[in-house]
Amino acid sequence: MTMDAAPDYQHRPPPAEAASAEARLKGHLGHLTSGEESAFEEFRKLAAKEGFYNPATDDKKASHDDGTLIRYLRARKFVPQEAFAQFKDTEIWRKDNDLDALYEKIDIHDYQEARSVYPQWTGRRDRRGIPVYLYEVGKLDSKKMIAYSSSTSKSKEKGPSPSRMLRLFALYENLTRFVMPLCSAVPGRPNPETPVDQSNNIVDISHVGLKQFWNLKSHMQDASTLATAHYPETLDRIFIIGAPSFFPTVWGWIKKWFDPITTSKIFILSHKQVLPTLISFIDIANIPMKYGGELDFECGKTPVLDQQVRDCLSIAAGSDAERLFLSAPVRWIDAGDDEMTALGVGSIDGKQRKEAVATLHSLAVRVATSSSRHTQGQGTETVGAPASRPFTHHNQTALPGRPASKGQATPSSQPTGIQPASNADLSVASLHDQPVPAGGVLQHHLQNGGPPEKISMPTPPAQMERTKTDFFTPPSDPSEIKTLE
Repeated sequence: MTMDAAPDYQHRPPPAEAASAEARLKGHLGHLTSGEESAFEEFRKLAAKEGFYNPATDDKKASHDDGTLIRYLRARKFVPQEAFAQFKDTEIWRKDNDLDALYEKIDIHDYQEARSVYPQWTGRRDRRGIPVYLYEVGKLDSKKMIAYSSSTSKSKEKGPSPSRMLRLFALYENLTRFVMPLCSAVPGRPNPETPVDQSNNIVDISHVGLKQFWNLKSHMQDASTLATAHYPETLDRIFIIGAPSFFPTVWGWIKKWFDPITTSKIFILSHKQVLPTLISFIDIANIPMKYGGELDFECGKTPVLDQQVRDCLSIAAGSDAERLFLSAPVRWIDAGDDEMTALGVGSIDGKQRKEAVATLHSLAVRVATSSSRHTQGQGTETVGAPASRPFTHHNQTALPGRPASKGQATPSSQPTGIQPASNADLSVASLHDQPVPAGGVLQHHLQNGGPPEKISMPTPPAQMERTKTDFFTPPSDPSEIKTLE
């Protein structure tokens, strides 16, 4: 049984203006007030003085991108001393748990098992360009959670934190090192001068019993505690759907489980409010079918990329390549020539995986990828690339209204979907016990043929050069780039 009207205890649906770009951009890079700019400068100076941040030089990028730093300031209401205290704690925590190495080496089966019990990216974005995640809590029955708990207790990943948390860390790393950079770099989104640094979540709690809620308490608290402490301001909002009749009792618990900032971003929707509210934030083509949209996606499936993203991508050949690209550990590296390359990492059967799996062409702005801190200490690594260069310039496409550079396709020959790279063999990355379902996303042309519906957006700031610099740009590590040439 679901509620047809919003009871007294719950939030009303967010106001219509909350879906606009203007509402999201407050306190974000490129749209800071003079006071926020001053706080930003003070924060960076303090972090540099204490040895936790290295500013950019003529021949070296900053140790941390501006977008990451701004999230800590937003979380602490732009009080530099408080933002630095949290930033410092996180840097120490990252070092203690060796987060960079964890993401590079995590077993892909363990990673995908963790992914199955937490929110999953649908492959789509909302009208503002923010990634949309789906979490179907009803699928987390006791049998599944007991199996997951048993698996984490036997995990080979070791560190100061419990093994169940180490897997969760890897999922947040994927959000910040793969999904957000991809959404930031795709051309055509609103306000490209500002990085995408948050996610929008649909949480479906239909068919969840009272006992199941209680049993999932620690599981949900883990994710909230981790995000609040070490991945601040990565949550835009949560839409709760399918709330049962006893939910007033559960809501009383939830408010105590999570911090006030998180609960303020939770909106509980009645059955009648679901589609109108989601449509105000998300184009109907990007809303899952079960909630009135057109997207054929549910938890457990491979993310379904929208056509705007697909038109800019080349994914390596191989029957399992797309699923591994979208549901296994991946990070981006700057490939030069207005491109960035996705590097598949993690381990399969104990063998570490380092190989180019995709290239994103024609970036919106030079805002390529994740924080440069993620590649520190990796100067000597090599990438297991295919024998021939996996992604060549003949696959790159000139966007309409933009002149084609040497080797680019003209608009008349622009691809309508993913262009497989020739001679790329990713068989070493196949998970043979998890075959791609028949009629997968590679076989069908997507119906969503364009960018999100136009919404009201503020005028970009005049000082664009300041706002375009290094908010998601990685260092061009010569040892990694050379192996892809």
